[in-house]
Amino acid sequence: MKKIDYNEMQNPLNQYHEGGYPKQKQEPPGIQADMTPVPDCGEESYIGHNRLEGRKALVTGADSGIGRATAIAYAREGADVALNYMPSEQEDADAVAKLIEAEGRKAILIPGDISDENFCKELVEKAHRELEGLDILAMVAGMQQACEDIEELTTEQIRKTFETNVFSLYWITKAAIPLMPPGATIITTSSIQAFQPSPTLLDYAASKSAIAAFTRALAKQIATKGIRVNSVAPGPIWTALQVTGGQPQDKIPEFGQDTPLKRAGQPVELAGAYVFLASQESSYVTAEVYGVTGGHHTT
Repeated sequence: MKKIDYNEMQNPLNQYHEGGYPKQKQEPPGIQADMTPVPDCGEESYIGHNRLEGRKALVTGADSGIGRATAIAYAREGADVALNYMPSEQEDADAVAKLIEAEGRKAILIPGDISDENFCKELVEKAHRELEGLDILAMVAGMQQACEDIEELTTEQIRKTFETNVFSLYWITKAAIPLMPPGATIITTSSIQAFQPSPTLLDYAASKSAIAAFTRALAKQIATKGIRVNSVAPGPIWTALQVTGGQPQDKIPEFGQDTPLKRAGQPVELAGAYVFLASQESSYVTAEVYGVTGGHHTT
C-alpha cells in the first residue's frame, strides 16, 4: 500500500494503485487479506477529526472493501461501530475490530447473512442493544456475480442477488427506523451499474437501480421524522467482490482502467462520502445518490 499524505495535494491519476491486477479467483464471499494487491481501506491513512463523536453506527459488509473502510473511518471520527459480515469472513472482521478498538471505540461483531429476514431483525436489535443506541445505518454489503448470457442466469442467483442487495434494505430499515432518533442517518450503497450497466451484470445492475429508487422514496417518506436517507454509488473499486465472481477473470487485469482517471478506486476513497453523509455537515442533504466513480458520471 502507498502511504498517502492527505495534507499534501495529490495527483488522482497515481494517488493509489495504478495499472492492472493479476488474475485471481476466490470462492464467495472471499477474504480480503488474500487478495493481490490487498485493497487499501484506510488502515494506515485515514485520519479522523471527531465528526461523529459519540455516534452509534451499524455497518453491513464491514469486514472488507468499502464496508471496512467505512467502519474504520466511523471509528476514527468518534463512533462506536457494530460490524456485520458473513461468518466465513471472521478473519477480516477480527482485524477491523482491532483497528476500531485501537481508537478507543467499541466494536460489536455480529456475523450473519442479511439475505435472511429474521437475521436482519436480530442484527438491528443486537446492534441497538450493545451499542446502547443506533443513529447511523450504513448498508454496504452486496452480492455481485457476473454472467455473460441471460440464458445461463439462474432464478436462484437472481433471487439471492435481490434478497441480499434489495430485500435486506427493507428488512433492516423496518427494524431500525423505530429505534433511530431525529438527526439519525441512513446510507445505502447503489452503484455506477444503476446508471451505466454492464452487459454481464443484469441482476446486479437492476438491484442497484432499485436501491437508488428505494433510497429516494424512503428519504421522502421519513423526512418528517428528522432522519435523512442517502446513497453512495461507487464506480469500479478494488474489493473482494471483484475476485469472487463479480468480474470475469479475463476482465480483472484491466479492471477500472477505462475510467477517465485511468485506474480502479480503492475502498478508502469512499470513506469520506460515507462520513459526510453520516455527519451534520450534510444536514440539508437527503434523497441523494452520491457518485464516487473515477469519472463515470451517475446522472
